[in-house]
Amino acid sequence: MAQAKIWFVTGASRGFGHIWTEAALERGDRVIATARDTRALEELAERYGENILALGLDVTDRAAVFEAIRKGHEHFGRLDVILCNAGYGYMSTLEEIVIDEARANIETNLFGTLSVIQAALPILRVQRSGHILTMSSIGGIASFPTGGIYLATKFAIEALTEALAGEVASFGIKVTAIEPGSFATGFGSSTKMAPQMAEYDDLRKAARASFNPAMTGDPLATVDAIMTLVDSQAPPNRLMLGNWLLPMMKKVYQGRIETWEKWADVSNAAQGTPPTKGRPG
Repeated sequence: MAQAKIWFVTGASRGFGHIWTEAALERGDRVIATARDTRALEELAERYGENILALGLDVTDRAAVFEAIRKGHEHFGRLDVILCNAGYGYMSTLEEIVIDEARANIETNLFGTLSVIQAALPILRVQRSGHILTMSSIGGIASFPTGGIYLATKFAIEALTEALAGEVASFGIKVTAIEPGSFATGFGSSTKMAPQMAEYDDLRKAARASFNPAMTGDPLATVDAIMTLVDSQAPPNRLMLGNWLLPMMKKVYQGRIETWEKWADVSNAAQGTPPTKGRPG
């Protein structure tokens, strides 16, 4: 029988974080479950007892992140899966954005993730094992109107994760960016919006009209995919969740390739001629 894994999860009070925490506990793993409000974890604590350590944590408090990692490692003696799930949406057009709200969104989604990774890496390097899961999105691959700042955090998570994978592979540490599509996780209830300008009302109406409810998945259906991922000896650096994402992303990338090819002459000319080193004598 495989050894139980030790998880460290941020944003475990709701959505994917809560679902995957419960699934890990249900199969016999142990979890350091963190959330800003631990009351949402009380039921899991009652049900799973000593297999869960519930800690209050705001990932924007860097010192608290390092302390939570330390406590979790001290409590269970090991860390196997680091799930950087804490985050929220800030959805507005760029002209509408309130700059302090944009900074707060980046602080949580990006720098919160970075703090968790930096706190965990010294432990994982010594172990020479571990799997870091970052929470990206389909919106970390292709952007869309009214999502600019939130999606910028997800694009940044993609870049951070790709860099991290190359940096820590020699230490036996695995890294995967999880890229969900649309799921009924209650994400909307934690999404913030700036005051809306009437000039963009038609854009928002068109976006709502184009939304297809059939594309919204059941978050419980993701459990097997995540458990397969963390049990894999050779996990991918990226994992999409949802059955419509790959065809859509193929179209997105094909469009980009076509644009690059169309403008290739202009691009190539920008290279110029390498400067000659020195001068002939």
